[in-house]
Amino acid sequence: MANPGDETQLSIPEGVLLGHALVSRVADSLGIRAFFIKGPASVLQGLRLPKTSGDVDVFVHPEELELMLQGLRARGWRERPTGHGTQSHPKHSVTLDHPGWPCCIDVHFRFPGMENAAGDCFEVMWANTEVIKLAGQKVRAPSKALGIVILALHALRAAHLPAYRQELLFLTEVTERQSHTAAILDMSTALGSLAAIRPFLQGILPATASVDWPPASMEWLSRVMAKEPGTVRLIAFALAPLREKPVILFRGVFPGREVYPGRNIVRLDWPPQGRLRLHMIRWARFLRVAPQVARDLRQLRKNAYAWTGD
Repeated sequence: MANPGDETQLSIPEGVLLGHALVSRVADSLGIRAFFIKGPASVLQGLRLPKTSGDVDVFVHPEELELMLQGLRARGWRERPTGHGTQSHPKHSVTLDHPGWPCCIDVHFRFPGMENAAGDCFEVMWANTEVIKLAGQKVRAPSKALGIVILALHALRAAHLPAYRQELLFLTEVTERQSHTAAILDMSTALGSLAAIRPFLQGILPATASVDWPPASMEWLSRVMAKEPGTVRLIAFALAPLREKPVILFRGVFPGREVYPGRNIVRLDWPPQGRLRLHMIRWARFLRVAPQVARDLRQLRKNAYAWTGD
């Protein structure tokens, strides 16, 4: 006979599905417009092959971000400390963890590759959402065309990885089979995403299509080229105004404790010797990938002009 005091631990798939229902109810109770991206919503819509998601991705208007975070904090969710955003890599989401849940919640308020103002992008996206049923509850998700734009931008940030190349191929097949090309082009234009999504669009547009491709932003270029965390920090240092360089350098050499937790927020409470060990591991990892970091920086310099124009 089971002990009544034993706790039943949610599996990750269960936690993710129930997490969508929780976040949806929090948003509804506070009058927040929210929709879910990636994850099981995309699988249900046929935009992704079945896979286990480890988090709940929800999108809110930038002006409603703090209200959403307050609602989740009131239910025991704790923000995961992260490094400070930089000019080349500004923050686009806030991650929260809960000791009783096996998954995290990522609250997005902007999306890399969408160059228009974050609030304007949200309004365009909100107008292109639809209602689906997830975990027994009606929630909002992107239309298929918008979902493809979001997934393609997400995959293009790491298109050097086989898993993301496969995802782009799958999205190409879905787009061509369901005739979403025109809608994706219109959506990308409205979001200011033409430059970022260009490699994907050029593979699906008819040869006769004429598109005035804008230049890619340095933020997008640095995200695409940064294949290692060390590259991210070095690009941020290179692009930062002179007055900000000492601060970035100091944070790189002597990082705050917020860089250590990853998915384990317990590490925040580790004693100094524990954090020192993580600091040594971090430097060892950086030294291992230093050659790749150097190649990334050379490639960024080599391609900067080519990517920012025709």
